[in-house]
Amino acid sequence: MNPNRIARVLEKMNEQGLDSLFLCDIQSIQYLTDLLVYPGERLWALCLRSSGEHVFFANRLFGEIRADYPVIVMDDTDDIISIVAKELESSRLMGVDKVLAARWLLPLMEKNGHCRFVLGSDCVDDVRACKDEEEKELMREASRINDECIVLLAHYLHEGITEVEAAAYLDRLYAERGCTTSFESIVSFGANGADPHHVCDDTPLRPGDGIVIDIGCKYRGYCADMTRTYFYKYAPAEYAEIYNIVLRANEAAEKFVKAGQRLCDIDATARDIIADKGYGEYFTHRLGHFIGREVHEKGDVSAAWKSTAKAGNVFSIEPGIYLPGKFGVRIEDLVLVTEDGCEILNHVSKELTVLG
Repeated sequence: MNPNRIARVLEKMNEQGLDSLFLCDIQSIQYLTDLLVYPGERLWALCLRSSGEHVFFANRLFGEIRADYPVIVMDDTDDIISIVAKELESSRLMGVDKVLAARWLLPLMEKNGHCRFVLGSDCVDDVRACKDEEEKELMREASRINDECIVLLAHYLHEGITEVEAAAYLDRLYAERGCTTSFESIVSFGANGADPHHVCDDTPLRPGDGIVIDIGCKYRGYCADMTRTYFYKYAPAEYAEIYNIVLRANEAAEKFVKAGQRLCDIDATARDIIADKGYGEYFTHRLGHFIGREVHEKGDVSAAWKSTAKAGNVFSIEPGIYLPGKFGVRIEDLVLVTEDGCEILNHVSKELTVLG
């Protein structure tokens, strides 16, 4: 159990007036308790109570759950809804998290008609957004491994290799370092780079191609994410010009980041540079996303988020320009917000690089 993290969540619950919080998000439960269960369709939940009388709900198939709190163990043949509803009957205002399936929530609402159910994910998500010292070290190491692997991958690329083959080589690099992928690797050659979420296919690498590599490993439960754009054999003049625009946008946004800056203003710092050069319509996504135990966590660096960055936040800075049918450029780092700036977690060169 992690009493410090649980205490921070209880503070958030108190701010919202919640007397209980019903959590089914396996990442949040592990974050708070160090217990990891993959329940499938069965119920695995932690109920936090303002009284401190916390309780787990588990299935017998999960084996022995060693916890500091009571564990209510159920069989598949039990009336699970009635058991859970009875245990929660003292609640009057209950928060539920964003992953609680309707097949559990709706019957619980019917059984506990006296209780008001509200979305309470923010109580955990806002705590998870500010990384503690242990998490910072894990994210630094995940990014270090990711840096190492993208350099090895870049040197491995050769004429005729396909995107799928390049991604498979990356998988081997991660496995050799005790990691998995934190998301499906994106390796895009030529015109495929104009699709920000291109799925690797059998496209071969050819001279003059732009190469967009967006990859992330998962190390001891924490995710890395970075993007570099390279060129093979030579960089056409138009590609080089656009690359340098994206690089300036990336560097300007990172220089602007610090605690207290509005996320929308960080986005605008990069977006305005791209728009001023006439490519605003070709920057088609948010500037960044929060990251930690999951590659996308609560929080966006976009025009829609008026909240401010806080010390301990980790998010991506990834401006891009995508010209359909031609090529794309994206440059992405993860940044750790500090009081007076940010720590850039990626250290692979961002200068225009021609491979081969």
